[in-house]
Parts: sequence; C-alpha cells; structure tokens
Amino acid sequence: MVDLATLATYVAVVLGFVFIPGPATLLTVARATSSGTKVGIATGAGIAAGDVVHTVMAILGISAVIATSAMLFSIIKYIGAAYLVYLGIRAIIEKAPADLARGALPTPADKAFRQAILTEVLNPKTALFFLAFLPQFVRPENGLVVLQLTVLGAVFVLLGLFSTVVFAISAGGLGSFLRRNPAVLKWQGKVVGGIYCTLGVRLALQQR
Repeated sequence: MVDLATLATYVAVVLGFVFIPGPATLLTVARATSSGTKVGIATGAGIAAGDVVHTVMAILGISAVIATSAMLFSIIKYIGAAYLVYLGIRAIIEKAPADLARGALPTPADKAFRQAILTEVLNPKTALFFLAFLPQFVRPENGLVVLQLTVLGAVFVLLGLFSTVVFAISAGGLGSFLRRNPAVLKWQGKVVGGIYCTLGVRLALQQR
C-alpha cells in the first residue's frame, strides 16, 4: 500500500496538475457552456472513465508497448486527432435548435460521455503520461507494485473527475446565461467546434 507521506505528496502534485487548464478542461468547459452543466459533468465522467482505461493499460504494460512502437503511437494519435476534428466540424456545421434557449440540450449527456471516453482513450500522450508519472510514486518496500499503481491511478481519476465537475458547474452556469443571448446562440457551435478542431490539430502535431 502507498504510505501516507508519498500519498500526500502525490495528491498535492495531482491537484496542481488537474486544475491547470488543459485539453480535458477545455473539452469539459466547451460542452458545459454549449449544452449545460449535466452534459459538462458527463464529459468529465467520460474523461475519468478514459483515465481508468489508461491506468489499466499502464498496469498491464500496454502503455509500454505504445511507448516503444512509433507506428502504433502514430496510428492511435492520428485516429484520436481525426475524431476530435470530426466532432469539431459537426459542431460547426450543425445549426442550433430553435428551442435551445428554452432548455433543450443539443448534445445528450450519454452521448457526451461516450465521446469523452473515446477522446481520452485515443490520446497516446495520456497513455505515456500514466506510464511515466505513476511509477514515480511507487515504492517497492510498500508491497505489491500492482496494488500501488491501482491506488495511485484511482486517486488520479477521482481528483481529475473532481476538477472537471468544478469546471463544468462554473461553465454551465455561464453557458445558461449566454444561451439566452441570440448572438451567442448563433456562434456557440462554431466556437465549440473550433476548440475541438484545435485540440485535434494539437494532438496530431504532438511528438512522443
């Protein structure tokens, strides 16, 4: 089991990491602003579920395979980038529903959840992050390495989910106000789509 001193240091580092605006934050804020707090939280939950997958991959050594295979890394990276750009283009070309201001949500929460899982899982940089980050806090003298990695991964997922929920609630309240403005209603899909496309291009250009 992870000792308390190591766990406290780990929690402090992870809290600083998850509250620094990054791709996960941008995706959550974009969804919450355009579709409401519930959809933003569903996006955060999807990202957390994707991080669970990455934790399992790191424990099983799959992330190490991705790290050593340039071709596999590139395949996953470009699939993830293409998926983000696809979501962005769809958001840009779709017209906002006429009843959006009366509370209709353009993206169902379950759909946002599934999209967030795919987006997170198809990011090989996240896989490499888990592979490189978690073992730094493993101490052989504290027992089973697999158990320590599991605990560290679970803590990361929970803190990450907490941060995205905070961002979703904040952005959801702002989005509710903005959606009552017809001009914002007209352009919000293009802004959200632009964020997704930007993240897709950013992912495609990343190196290992």
